[in-house]
Amino acid sequence: MAAHNTSTCDDPILTPHLTRLYFVVLIGGLMGIISILFLLVKMNTRSVTTTAVINLVVVHSVFLLTVPFRLTYLIKHTWTFGLSFCRFVSAMLHIHMYLTFLFYMVILVIRYLIFFKHKDKVEFYRKLHAVAASTAVWLLVIIIVVPLVVSQYGIHEGYDSHHCFKFHKELAHAYVQVINYMIVAVVIVIAVILLVLQIIIIVLMARKLGHSLLSHQEFWAQLKNLLFIGVILICFLPYQCFRIYYLYTVANSRDCNYNVAFYNEIFLSITAISCFDLLLFVLGGSHWFRQKIIDLWNCLLCR
Repeated sequence: MAAHNTSTCDDPILTPHLTRLYFVVLIGGLMGIISILFLLVKMNTRSVTTTAVINLVVVHSVFLLTVPFRLTYLIKHTWTFGLSFCRFVSAMLHIHMYLTFLFYMVILVIRYLIFFKHKDKVEFYRKLHAVAASTAVWLLVIIIVVPLVVSQYGIHEGYDSHHCFKFHKELAHAYVQVINYMIVAVVIVIAVILLVLQIIIIVLMARKLGHSLLSHQEFWAQLKNLLFIGVILICFLPYQCFRIYYLYTVANSRDCNYNVAFYNEIFLSITAISCFDLLLFVLGGSHWFRQKIIDLWNCLLCR
């Protein structure tokens, strides 16, 4: 067993905040999953967007299964489930973030195509095709991504089996840095492109429809896109941007940089808030939400 070499990086002040955050994520995520299940019954199962939403439900569900183990560690201040399972739970937060981002991208790209190609919808020819597409994605994740990440994640250095989620020393390896920098660059570039396209679409619709904007179903569909864009900007991009500095600092320091590790843990935990997207998606399609937006729009026009 390795020495307790990560204990100096533990933060008793940060732990209560992370505990509350993950409790909220667990409750909000479960509420979102339950809410979206009622909505999915009424949705077109051949729709590419619906298929992506269903996959989001699966991603969040799998991640939420690991949250109780994180909470147990944060409360007990010791990991009792073995180092291998620690690597899996730790990796799941990253896998959850990138898979969520992937399905966001699919949803947004499909809706952008619908707008620019002037189509009513984009859907599979048969339900079986939707199932096959989802199965292919998950087989890729289960057979290749998860085993590869777990088998290579946190194995190059000695770690204490009683302390979890402290694998920053892996970033000292050059190839790990290169992979991380590439991932950060790709995510940021894609996020910026999606944001720019969404702004262009909103501006074009505003010019075309004018004051009657809120009476068109197409506008409400695009408004839902802002939900996914918002989650990317609030939950994912801050972590990706800070990751650049974090990678540089860890790679050039053999010691545990307290402040950098502190902020990295905060930004990483914020990515879990994306589990609220399903709940917000349901609320965003409600009559109450639409009426509030209409009232706000009318109020702005009266000024």
